[in-house]
Amino acid sequence: MKAAEFQIDSGAKGAVLRLSGDWTTAGLRRTPEKLNRALDGVQVEKLDIDELGGFDTAGALVLVQATARALPASAWKPRPEAGRIYALVEKLERGTAPPPKRPDAITRIFARIGHGFYDVMAEIMLSMVFLGRLIMAIGGSLKHPGRIRWAAWVSHVERAGLDAIPIVIATNFFIGAVIAFIGADLLQQFGAQVFAVELIGISVFREFAVVITAVLLAGRSSSAFAAEIGSMKMNQEIDAMRVMGVDPFQALVIPRLAALLIMLPLLTFIAVLAGMLGGLLVSWSQLNLGPAFFIQRIEQNVGIQHLWVGLSKAPVFAIVVAAIGCRQGMAVSGDVESLGRRVTAAVVQAIFAIIFLDAVFALIFLELGV
Repeated sequence: MKAAEFQIDSGAKGAVLRLSGDWTTAGLRRTPEKLNRALDGVQVEKLDIDELGGFDTAGALVLVQATARALPASAWKPRPEAGRIYALVEKLERGTAPPPKRPDAITRIFARIGHGFYDVMAEIMLSMVFLGRLIMAIGGSLKHPGRIRWAAWVSHVERAGLDAIPIVIATNFFIGAVIAFIGADLLQQFGAQVFAVELIGISVFREFAVVITAVLLAGRSSSAFAAEIGSMKMNQEIDAMRVMGVDPFQALVIPRLAALLIMLPLLTFIAVLAGMLGGLLVSWSQLNLGPAFFIQRIEQNVGIQHLWVGLSKAPVFAIVVAAIGCRQGMAVSGDVESLGRRVTAAVVQAIFAIIFLDAVFALIFLELGV
């Protein structure tokens, strides 16, 4: 293979471009840069290809990009096959529309805001559609109890609830311990360390136990629901279920929703015990407040009403976490990238919904004086 070479001769009517060697992908090497520099501001009027060897689309593209206008068709008569290649590349290259002009920064900012608002509204609309179908599926289950898949309920209760007990206990134990450490450190400065018991009880009963447990299930169960249903959607298993006359909401969504609805209050109660145990041990070791005194202060000054406030949030959080996970799973399209986006969205939306609803509950209980 001979390297591509060229020579430019000045003529009376313009420059003459003489090509030699193989103008192919392998033979070009650094010829394109040299040709562009040599033809800068030079008008080619004639082409000499008597010594031209191999010629392919790469060589044709180099010629098109180096010359300001098309080379004469008569010059390719000795090599008509090379002429056809050049004509095809020249038509495609010069006929390509220029890239669109990039809008200015302000326009791009407003465009992103507009796209974001549109995506949010579309997500809300699709969520409302999902909620409506879910309510209809629940109504169908209540009307026809024989359609309830009890085996799926038990399976998801075990996977989404019972298997989460160790992580719920460990996390809430340390949360209770951290609250006790903070309370002991701050309240000792004012000689009111005995009130650390009330701080631990109220914060664990009302807020931390249920919120931390719900957030753990959002990261653990909501993502799992989205991934499981999304994988089935990718493999067209959900379409196959519809063909067989099986309602996907009855088979996939309701068992997961019921499992969290049953298990989240139970997990919240377990989280309360774990958090109180962590607070008790720290209070005992740091403040010398014994277990009997700790339990007595909780019973007298905290009361059971704060526990009921926390437990009342659990069913709402359970419905939200399960519904968001299943909703995102149902929205997966046919590629893995969509599955990853939807799993991420399930976790983020579930955690945001938990924090938002907890703030709403706080305002409601504040107005009610609870």
